[in-house]
Amino acid sequence: MELDVRHLRVVCAVADTGSVRKAALQLGMTQPSLTTQLHRIERTIGGALFTREQTGSRPTALGHSVVSRARPILTEMAALVAAARQEAAGGERRRLRIGSVGSRAVAGWLRRVRDRCAETDPTIHIDISAIALLRMVAADQLDIAFVHESEGFPLHVPAGAEHRVLVAREPQFVALSDGHPAAARSVVHLADLADDTWMVDPTADHEYAAMRRVFSEAGLDPRVVQVRDHATATELIASGEAVRPCQPTSVAGPGTAVRPVHGDPLAVRLLLIWRSRALSTGTLDALYADLRSAYIDLARVNPAYFSWLLQHNRTLLPAEARARKPRHATG
Repeated sequence: MELDVRHLRVVCAVADTGSVRKAALQLGMTQPSLTTQLHRIERTIGGALFTREQTGSRPTALGHSVVSRARPILTEMAALVAAARQEAAGGERRRLRIGSVGSRAVAGWLRRVRDRCAETDPTIHIDISAIALLRMVAADQLDIAFVHESEGFPLHVPAGAEHRVLVAREPQFVALSDGHPAAARSVVHLADLADDTWMVDPTADHEYAAMRRVFSEAGLDPRVVQVRDHATATELIASGEAVRPCQPTSVAGPGTAVRPVHGDPLAVRLLLIWRSRALSTGTLDALYADLRSAYIDLARVNPAYFSWLLQHNRTLLPAEARARKPRHATG
């Protein structure tokens, strides 16, 4: 049997997922069929590529060697097919598949991409899970993804992917009722909210664990509930039933307030992640600049966060923005 691209995809899928069963699901195959094909591949190569354990399949030394050589081949093949399709399409606009966690910067980012490059047709996939977005990048379902990484819980960048940091440490503010005693202060302390119920979204990667770590380090043990529905969460905050961490670019809704937390105990890192060789350096630089510009515009609308940036991360802001006062949100 001669190896072809399909066989390389099988080997890489097993290595990426760590499981023959998961690899079969990813490739749209049955597990017995994939197992049979993997055995044939190993016979052709002349050695075992994976060790089968109770926890899954792990690459052998030979497996690591094959996978490291297979990935560039698959990347080049994907690039070849994409380029050929684009050429065959003639005058059709080039697709750009963007993924992002929930962020108010996304709308401004897409607008800038469209304004800058009329021949590009950007699409957006929003998912609260950064891990899910990275899997889509690895599976060639997205070209690039904007993700948040909870402090203390680093994301695993897929093999064959690269990343660029937008904000090394973005503090998380807190949303609370505008009638809460702490809302009268410009900065709140965690201890001010120790008796409150905190909310997290159970589908947000590591948010609960990161919050618990911060509380433990502060010697606090507030009640934490998991609420997935955004509308319900907003109502609970406005009514004073709960508080929750939020992005510093967030705008307070009716009956709510957004405040920074003293010492910035809760934080995330903001990253762009893309498949190697899938995008040119010029395209990546432009996408990064578009997102940075959209993000800075949002920061300037929130006086508290803009002031925080001027004090802690001035290098993110262009020189002209450092000289201006923050714009107050309207509406």
